[in-house]
Amino acid sequence: MTWRVFMTLLALAIATMAPARAEKLKVTASFSILGDLVQNVGGQYIDLTTLVGPDADAHVFQAAPQHARAVASAKVFFVNGRGFDDWAKRLLVSTGSHAKLVVVSAGLKKPSSDPHAWQDIANAIAYVRAIADALALADPAHAQDFAANAQKYTIKLRMAQSDITTRMALIPSRLRRVITTHDAFGYFGAAHEIKFIAPLGISTDNQPSAKGVAALISQIKREKVKALFVENISDSRLITQIARETGVTLGGKLYSDALSAKSGPASTYISMMLHNAKLLTEAMSKGS
Repeated sequence: MTWRVFMTLLALAIATMAPARAEKLKVTASFSILGDLVQNVGGQYIDLTTLVGPDADAHVFQAAPQHARAVASAKVFFVNGRGFDDWAKRLLVSTGSHAKLVVVSAGLKKPSSDPHAWQDIANAIAYVRAIADALALADPAHAQDFAANAQKYTIKLRMAQSDITTRMALIPSRLRRVITTHDAFGYFGAAHEIKFIAPLGISTDNQPSAKGVAALISQIKREKVKALFVENISDSRLITQIARETGVTLGGKLYSDALSAKSGPASTYISMMLHNAKLLTEAMSKGS
């Protein structure tokens, strides 16, 4: 055996003895907005499955076999909580999964019946901290990576928050009134002093009364509200009817409970928040 052949065989033997590449941490998130936050923190070290995808409504989600398999194999299961995705807990139990259930809204200071806390970027930053902590516990070897990713992403979130605040400062207080399909923007409204009114309640599964819709139409006419929007997850027929009866032009499509597809204007959490802020300021400024 020549020296060259010996060295080749030795290299092959060492290669076969090398440890296999570490398997990524299997993670599940209940809906697309939360999934984007988790991916930004987890990066290359996680294998993420999001149950309720882009343009889909988590309020009325029905799990399919592939969703059950994803939950059953997950090590960590991220949910929003506050009544938004209660079905996730039932799915966890029914699949017999041993995944760690992480309710990202649990650390928020103020209790609320409104689950849409991510509509305030300050709350999304709190979500990111909770995500980084949970991933670090599940995969201590990459704890520093998760912390670094969370820090970098938080900087981007604060930049978006500053941009939105600057936009909103240009709108007089008397014009900060908006009509949307369902009551998903309460946190956004509180953060930027905007009054949001919705014919549906907090859940898209609700149905408005004819009396309630008539009262809303009267209010729009009386207060000369100029900002009227459909949402990507909701049936647009009701808002279209209201626009027709009030003569108010629709301001476009807001993204409330789900991201858009990758080709859309709101395929990430940050792009969703900036897109919504742009449409809102454009519509509200028409009242001046």
